[in-house]
Amino acid sequence: MSSHHRFFLFFFNFNTATLLRPPLALSLLYSSATSNSILDPLTPLTSSTPSFTLQHRIQFPNHYLLLLLTNHHINPHQLECVYYYYTNASSSSSSGSTEPLVIEVQPVLSTDRFDESRSIARCPFPRTNGTAVDLRRRGGNLIRRSSYFTMNQTVVQSWEKGVYEASLDRESNTVVVFVKGLNLRPHKVSDPTHFRCHFGFKNLNKDGSFLITTRAVSVAQEVVRCLLPQGVRNNTDRAKGVGVTVSHLSGNFRHPVRTILPSVARIDGKGKKKRGKYELCVCTMVWNQGSALREWVMYHAWLGVERWFIYDNNSDDDIEEVIQDLDSQGFNVTRQVWPWIKTQEAGFSHCALKARDECKWVGFFDVDEFFYFPNEFHHQLGSVVANYSSSRSIAEIRTACHSFGPSGLRSHPKQGVTVGYTCRLQSPERHKSIVRPDLLHVSLLNVVHHFQLREGFRYVNMPEGSAVINHYKYQVWDTFKAKFFRRVATYVVDWQEDQNKGSKDRAPGLGTEAIEPPNWHLRFCEVWDTGLKDFLLSYFADPVTGLLPWDRSLL
Repeated sequence: MSSHHRFFLFFFNFNTATLLRPPLALSLLYSSATSNSILDPLTPLTSSTPSFTLQHRIQFPNHYLLLLLTNHHINPHQLECVYYYYTNASSSSSSGSTEPLVIEVQPVLSTDRFDESRSIARCPFPRTNGTAVDLRRRGGNLIRRSSYFTMNQTVVQSWEKGVYEASLDRESNTVVVFVKGLNLRPHKVSDPTHFRCHFGFKNLNKDGSFLITTRAVSVAQEVVRCLLPQGVRNNTDRAKGVGVTVSHLSGNFRHPVRTILPSVARIDGKGKKKRGKYELCVCTMVWNQGSALREWVMYHAWLGVERWFIYDNNSDDDIEEVIQDLDSQGFNVTRQVWPWIKTQEAGFSHCALKARDECKWVGFFDVDEFFYFPNEFHHQLGSVVANYSSSRSIAEIRTACHSFGPSGLRSHPKQGVTVGYTCRLQSPERHKSIVRPDLLHVSLLNVVHHFQLREGFRYVNMPEGSAVINHYKYQVWDTFKAKFFRRVATYVVDWQEDQNKGSKDRAPGLGTEAIEPPNWHLRFCEVWDTGLKDFLLSYFADPVTGLLPWDRSLL
């Protein structure tokens, strides 16, 4: 018997009546999606022979994401995407089994290592409608599927509803679960009493109904926090790799229905405390921003940032190589594979929890945003947050943003955005925050620009004359057009959608189509501001070549 099975048999014998007793009336109805595979066993693969097991298929707006249990890194050239359907003739065999009729094969778009035991493969949409998707070794047979698949089960899980991540919070004996499709109020804490978390392994009984259930203690947007099962609270290492999902109550008072959501989530057991913490870390979420990282990281490292969490949201540029290069130069940058589309707020909640064990303060801002101290050229961002660390009430530092325009340029500035873009709007827009992750509200609620804090703690605004953020929001058209097609924030309307046209998250007058407006290169220009440019050319540029540090890294 494996250690995982012994562990869950222990669960089954431990106070079963308490753990499994329905918390609501007996008339409560349970429903579960047929694709719910949360309880498949996660058996570590130790063989040196390459092995793949397909666990989940998820349909995103522009590609399929397939999760595989594997014992090694997957080269995208090892596998190919197979599209097929089942015919009546193929299902009429005496054995009752079915054989797929392959109608299309395409290369895998990309692969990533997802966690210690799983990898991701991304497949394009097929040219033929009405087909299922699978993977096979290049030129070979379909790869093995996990036990919940049957040969005629072609279902692909929709991205619109399901559980996609889960992180352990050792300090509070809880698990933080990330859920798509609950349709809760944005930017508000919700009532947790209608939510439960369920843990277990499907092969402990044949019908998959064995679930260890705990109550939710907080719910907000896409984040549900639940108590850990009592059997692992004294040894949270045992929770690592355990499947988890969420259920919610709907219907009316007389006929409530509890729906268990499909899930691909397993509890991430990382996050043990370090002996010492970095004074200042930064977290961001990016898509195809590899070319912007060097300038952003190198400049803010000089300001005192010591640790970087880069959440990569399905980039297909060279960002992985850029991050590896920066890390090899000592900038302490790591890449978090985050394949979940339009989940920036949830990703920041995930990062806040992850960074809490390593960092005293964490900044949440984008790679086109740069801190600047107008009147104190030698001021350090690290020293600013350190001055607030002794405060008994301040848990967040907010800094206003100035939005810069194309500044008359028609092509991307060779020396970087900080030198190239020098004309901006006069009034600041919104703010970005640096927070103490240990003092955030239990819900981890954030609206990208700031987090909700624990009761009794407050934020402080940095005076605009002391510190601002240069937000290079409206860059040359070719750069901005790429941003037009992809927004990572959950509650920000996409450019193409005909909604909230007056929002500050949209470009005024742009509309919903990626067509360059007249005189784009002259827009958003009310004040010429060369402060950061002058500072960088005076203090950062090589006296002989005039190159900036990020210029030299590209030679």
